[in-house]
Amino acid sequence: MTQTTAAPSPVLIQERPREIVYRSRGRRHGPITRLMSPGDLGQVLKPFVFLDLFDTAAASFSGFGLHPHSGIATVTYLFEGEVRYEDTTGATGVLPQGGVEWFKAGGGAWHGGGAGEAARTRGFQLWIALPPEHELGPVESIYQAPADIARDGPARVLLGVYGAAASPLKAPSPINYLAVRLKAGETWRYQPPAGHTVAWLAVARGGLTTAPERVEAGELVAFEPSNAAIDVRADEDTEFVLGSAAGHPHDLVLGYYSVHSSPATLEAGERRIDEIGAQLQKEGRLPA
Repeated sequence: MTQTTAAPSPVLIQERPREIVYRSRGRRHGPITRLMSPGDLGQVLKPFVFLDLFDTAAASFSGFGLHPHSGIATVTYLFEGEVRYEDTTGATGVLPQGGVEWFKAGGGAWHGGGAGEAARTRGFQLWIALPPEHELGPVESIYQAPADIARDGPARVLLGVYGAAASPLKAPSPINYLAVRLKAGETWRYQPPAGHTVAWLAVARGGLTTAPERVEAGELVAFEPSNAAIDVRADEDTEFVLGSAAGHPHDLVLGYYSVHSSPATLEAGERRIDEIGAQLQKEGRLPA
């Protein structure tokens, strides 16, 4: 007589939610909330080193005059409204709702902007620390219309690749940066690419649950270093940005408007922006 043994039941392994390890509501200065800077969470989340959330009324916001950067790239995204821009590559114009400004300052450049005609403007400006091979490199400024932003489901890909969508912008290191809109009750999963152990998200409007903690408008959360997925449920209509990247294995050496990987490269970048500033003064574009 042959005895048969039942196959063992499969063991179900429940994936542990990716834990939130830092929270920040930042510091508010009028219509701008600084959620991250190179002296605080930027040390943890580098190459992401600076994040401003802005919510401005045109009547009360005159904007920022020309100011310098070196060693970084900035990414500005608008969920609502519009802003005027100019930079020392010669670019000028208006960035509309859903548009992206990519400004890779490299070895040194100046830019500025202000309110457009929209009654209200909301969005984020992000700074990314450049690796040594880019931090004194050429300046690049690209202004993308909303139609130029690749999309996969509810996510607009501002940098990098997600699902079937890829940004045409050339990130200086392995980085994804997404802008996401979800309706109340909708869920969304983000699986970072291999090697993207740095991850965070910041909510512009609404509120969501992840990890499974509530994250509210005006708040940034950073996740534990890992390659695990991030699951999100919108508790109400919600807008947020999410960044993931391979870690930036370099020091952050800080100037007032600049971030570099060494004192020598900071000195070179600041020397170049001083030279440009002197030329702008001669042209009457800066006060003497």
